[in-house]
Amino acid sequence: MNVWVTVKSLGKRKPALAKQKTELPETTGTLRELIEYMVHVQVNALQDKKNSAAWLTYLMPEDIELKGSSGKVGFGKVYNEEIPDLEHAVQTAMLAHEDGLYKVFLNDEELSELNAPLELQEDDELVFIRFTMLAGRLW
Repeated sequence: MNVWVTVKSLGKRKPALAKQKTELPETTGTLRELIEYMVHVQVNALQDKKNSAAWLTYLMPEDIELKGSSGKVGFGKVYNEEIPDLEHAVQTAMLAHEDGLYKVFLNDEELSELNAPLELQEDDELVFIRFTMLAGRLW
């Protein structure tokens, strides 16, 4: 089943992940299973990015201009060499949802219960909104 997924951080102007079509397994019946699957996808994407890193990276002037217009010029390299633990990542994502660090919406309706039945249809829209914590003092 294909759904549209958007990730948005309130502290950023542009979504971290533009609206993208994502294929979900038919067994996705709860919010917990949805979050687990999305964490699996992201951890696998990170591992693939680490494995496909080039030995010698360089930027052409056009690349610098293009990346400069978005506000960050970089090589796209993953500097953390540690391989992520999938089970720990899933547990962290569940705890973050329970603590209210991000919200999940299905077709403009908030999904809050992790174990409640989830009815996904073809071409539904999922939105993950990550809340940014402010640090510092006012005085």
